[in-house]
Amino acid sequence: MKKTSAKPESLPSLTAKTMPLVIKTAVIVFAIATVFFQDLVLIFNDALKSETTSYVLAAPFIFGYLIYRKRKMLRAVIPLKGQTPTKKTKHLPTIVGILLSTIAMLLYWYGSYTFTPLEYHMSALPIFAAGLILILFNPQTLRQLVFPIIFLLFLIPPPSEILYGLGATLSIISSEASYVAVNALGIPSTLSSEYGNPTIMITRPNGATIPFSVDIACSGVYSLIGFLIFAVFIAYMIRDKPWKKLALFLVGIPLIYLLNIIRITSILLIGYHYGQETALEIFHLLGGWILIFLGTLLLLTISEKIFKMKIFASPSEKCAKCNPETERSFCFACGKILKPKSLRLSRNDVMKIAAITLSVVLVMSIQAPVFALTQSPAIVLITTPSGQQVSTNILPEISGYKLDFVYRDTNFEETAKQDMSLAYLYTPVNQPNEPVWVTIEIASTRSSMHGWETCLITWPLTHERQPRVTQIELKDIQLVKNPPIFSRYFVFQYKATNETQAVLYWRETATFAVESTSQQKHVKISLIAYPDNLEDLTSLENQLLVYATTIANYWQPIKTWSQIALLVSQEGAYLAAITTALLTAVIILYALETRKQRKSNAKAYQKLSKPNKQIIDIVLETQKTTTPTLSAIVTTYKNRTGEPIEEEELLHRISEAEKTGIIKSDIASNQDTPTQIWKTQMS
Repeated sequence: MKKTSAKPESLPSLTAKTMPLVIKTAVIVFAIATVFFQDLVLIFNDALKSETTSYVLAAPFIFGYLIYRKRKMLRAVIPLKGQTPTKKTKHLPTIVGILLSTIAMLLYWYGSYTFTPLEYHMSALPIFAAGLILILFNPQTLRQLVFPIIFLLFLIPPPSEILYGLGATLSIISSEASYVAVNALGIPSTLSSEYGNPTIMITRPNGATIPFSVDIACSGVYSLIGFLIFAVFIAYMIRDKPWKKLALFLVGIPLIYLLNIIRITSILLIGYHYGQETALEIFHLLGGWILIFLGTLLLLTISEKIFKMKIFASPSEKCAKCNPETERSFCFACGKILKPKSLRLSRNDVMKIAAITLSVVLVMSIQAPVFALTQSPAIVLITTPSGQQVSTNILPEISGYKLDFVYRDTNFEETAKQDMSLAYLYTPVNQPNEPVWVTIEIASTRSSMHGWETCLITWPLTHERQPRVTQIELKDIQLVKNPPIFSRYFVFQYKATNETQAVLYWRETATFAVESTSQQKHVKISLIAYPDNLEDLTSLENQLLVYATTIANYWQPIKTWSQIALLVSQEGAYLAAITTALLTAVIILYALETRKQRKSNAKAYQKLSKPNKQIIDIVLETQKTTTPTLSAIVTTYKNRTGEPIEEEELLHRISEAEKTGIIKSDIASNQDTPTQIWKTQMS
């Protein structure tokens, strides 16, 4: 007879063990990817094309490693059943998960009904992920994944106000520090301000001068934000005391800033000796990612050499008595879990998976785009015998007005990194109405669309300059009900001329024909008028609103919302507040039930036999001083009674005491290694 190998038979067993975990994980990934797909596409598209959010590209890799780092703990805690104090609270983790997921979706829908939907959507992502984990797994699993989930908040685009404010402060300090440094090195230079940006003017040996403007891109703010991700990551990964982690993180912030000052100073030195072209080449070479890389290496070196920290567990910490071949589920010496429990799909799990899948399908049937998705009404550029010309068919004809294309602002396109910036004019024909300017900005990234109030007011203030304009009015106005398109109405007056300007602008995502292909682009449309006096503002607002609504409808919305989606979005804030209040009530109920059960256990303790009381006392004493593993409890038992006890016998006595509910088995993390422990549950 031919001998057959038994190894292939182990494959089905391995599949049976891993398949439930794969299915549950796949459901969570499917739900998140489906609901947040268009948001994530926008985020990572911006990250690929814009330095402002380029740090986001590192987030998936760090997030993946954080999950990998927790793999042993997750393997141990995932199969555990949720431990609740009473039968009344048995289903509370699932209920909390449902409420969290509901809050996330309400926040998502409410965000779609605002002027800044992407920020709301990304804020909802961690909440949604936490809710799904509680529904399909247990609180212990969520506890292990708290930091990776919180880390997802780095996907939220930083507000332009924060970027401008922080960037302005950093540019001033960077320029002053670099100016002092180059002067100390004997290089003649002057420091001035041009358009709010500090400018260092160096004089070369041949008498030529080179200006170096330290704007936001040079201030190091993008590198600082990106470095924060790595600093948080390193501080979390370090295996040491919390105060050392905090100290390391605080050291990292000035460190990256110091590197940026060194970069600017080095570029000034290169410009002084080798000219402006070489300096610019070096500037692009020493970009933000180089600074982040160098800063990360220095931070790791500081953590090891100065703080004496370690990221990875040393080999000497491994227990010599751990034997994976043993039949025991954990090591009696160190408590390490050797054989985690198997995860099985129960009937409830199947029902939850089906419910989540069905809910996602229903959500997608009423989900709205991040921005109003429209079909471009016409091609922007047309080819004529004399060359390419800008078409006026991109805007609708309005009765009583003549529409003309005025100019294309190529300088602004280069500065703002846009594909096109076009200006049109509606001139009234024999009417008393004001002429209305319309600007259309088209770009591949969302970050290229700057708000009017940000450029005119926030930017100067963050550069320690008084704005040239005074704000008169700023509010959001709904243009179209379905799909809901919101605009921002901004009225301001120039201080020098007292001229008043009113702007009504909004953003959309439009499909354009680009070289025989269809491409989605971000579009900002602004209507601009100059009222003669402030008394005309109300009528002017109504006039602009009519024109804006006409233009928004002319751009042919591709996808409208269902009435349910509109209703939920409109009332999203109130519904989210109600759901949050309900969630708070559930958590309070759980806390009260836990407290009640602990008091009940304390009373039950008085009625126990002396041997059971003795074991409970020993476990309680152990957990007050050290991690209550089996070997630690054995040591406490010997110190307390003066008699040795076999580990097997003690384990049996602990198991008997567990039946009273006063002691419970638990899993602790010892440098991300699952460890078997026991805890008491009584006041």
